Amino acid sequence: MNLTRTLMRLGPSILPFADAATVELPMGRLLRLALFQVTVGMAAVLLIGTLNRVMIVELGVPAWVVAVMLSLPLVFAPLRAIVGFRSDTHRSVLGWRRVPYIWFGTLLQFGGLAIMPFALLILSGDTTGPLWVGDVAAALAFLLVGAGLHTTQTVGLALATDLAPAHARPKVVALLCAALLVGMMASAVVFGLALANFSQVRLIQVIQGAALVTIVLNGLALWKQEPRDPNRSREAPRQNFKDSWHAYAGQGHARRRLIAIGLGTAGFSMQDILLEPYGGQILHLPVAATTALTAMLAAGGGLGLLVAARWLNRGGDPFRVSAAGAGIGILAFSAVVFAAPLASQNLFAVGVTLIGLGGGLFAHGTLTASMEKAGPEDTGLALGAWGAVQATAAGLSIAASGIVRDVGAAIAQTGILGEGMNEPAIGYLIVYHIEIALLFAALVALGPLVRSSERRRLIERTA
Repeated sequence: MNLTRTLMRLGPSILPFADAATVELPMGRLLRLALFQVTVGMAAVLLIGTLNRVMIVELGVPAWVVAVMLSLPLVFAPLRAIVGFRSDTHRSVLGWRRVPYIWFGTLLQFGGLAIMPFALLILSGDTTGPLWVGDVAAALAFLLVGAGLHTTQTVGLALATDLAPAHARPKVVALLCAALLVGMMASAVVFGLALANFSQVRLIQVIQGAALVTIVLNGLALWKQEPRDPNRSREAPRQNFKDSWHAYAGQGHARRRLIAIGLGTAGFSMQDILLEPYGGQILHLPVAATTALTAMLAAGGGLGLLVAARWLNRGGDPFRVSAAGAGIGILAFSAVVFAAPLASQNLFAVGVTLIGLGGGLFAHGTLTASMEKAGPEDTGLALGAWGAVQATAAGLSIAASGIVRDVGAAIAQTGILGEGMNEPAIGYLIVYHIEIALLFAALVALGPLVRSSERRRLIERTA
């Protein structure tokens, strides 16, 4: 009996996220809610990772067409603020604000994934009909998945904020971010194994299986989560987005916070498509070792989420957490840069892990800060603004990184930068130095936010 009591007391302290549960949001209900993040991670891996390779290698689609298709979901990223605002002010006869948007976002994801494999087969030229049908159908599929993904995640995070009490939100954020990582890692393994022996039939089965899993998991995530309040159909404020946005952006340092989020996200995201080629081409790592980089990033990210959750749970400032993440990111990219001239694979591995750690701290801190600054009537708008800036900055920085690497390498090879700069690593190193500069800029933007938050906390303690 004494042993049982001891284990029960130890449970929350030794199990990750075990203390995120509250009376208002028990662990079972919280884990079920986190399933929407699993499907978001699955869709992200499918679009950015699996289909990227399949379309170019197995289906023979031109690389520029693949790049255009994979960028289409980014079109909806800036609209996340509008989606969040609409979920704040939605008038429903059934008394729901968030559920309709999450469900329709799920249906968009399902529809896009359902038609995607057939569209891709036509896009590859495997048809007797006009080729433009494949282009249009594939573009529609990617647009539907992108719209559904952004809608589901934005409103899902707003629903989590509604349900979780204020003191538990940092831990809830950590669990939701961890669920996203779990969804990405698990789906990457499953997709890789399922498509090991590629065939067109297998491609159809895998993508449509992902569609089925999406609608099932999101349905479970929504079941009996948002309380019904029929009075909302009469009490919901009649506002327009422009006025609400000006009111939100005019609060304190809202614009500076969004600028810091954009700079930091871009700083951590430019490396997404370059770390593995850098490890293989410059440090001569084998394929198995470069593939393990994803696991290192995920491990660092998970550790960052745990550290951030404990830090914030003890009264830490989310802006200071974000600043610590940006500082660690600067050290991480410095290690990656010095790994090339030192030919140190170990230093590179440390740098990659620290990138995950810093990124986890930064993402957790900025998301928690956005939650704290949101009022009960503009939660969706605040989290939509965070998501819009974060997703747009990540997408644009990833696209820019490839261009910068190629242009930088081409300039170095001409000899304009000098003989000492005519090295294969130069294109990569230019990108990493830009990331360091972006993270320094994020620290500059975060400075006044940290000072303002500390003054506010001091006033609250002395009041």
